[in-house]
Amino acid sequence: MRVLTSPRVWTAGMLAVGLAITGCGSDSPTAPPGIQPQIANLPDDFSYQITAVTNYTGTALYTWQNTGIAANVNQATTVSAGTITLQITDAGGTQVYSRSLSDNGTFITGNGTTGNWHLRVTYTGASGTVNFRVQKKT
Repeated sequence: MRVLTSPRVWTAGMLAVGLAITGCGSDSPTAPPGIQPQIANLPDDFSYQITAVTNYTGTALYTWQNTGIAANVNQATTVSAGTITLQITDAGGTQVYSRSLSDNGTFITGNGTTGNWHLRVTYTGASGTVNFRVQKKT
């Protein structure tokens, strides 16, 4: 038996599948091609990890909710080639943090405006492992 469906039903089904694959419109975009980060993006706690990146150039931007005015940044990254940087801007668009992810340790952002902060990870010919966490400073 052959089941025929109208184009409208088929289109609605394909749209539902597409939304399921892309994360139903979450506020963090899908990863850029070439990297597969593991991300936990919770209010006041953001973590980002890639077990292996090879000769990658690109930028990823994430929105993170910080209910405080500053954040602790813990970096534990191994860069074997190229550069990887992390820049953070507060809800008002002011840059409160910028550092190479090859600088390992715990650092504190400058004070900023509470709300949706933006984290920008920039790769330039980068290879290595990437691991950082940003948490509201208490």
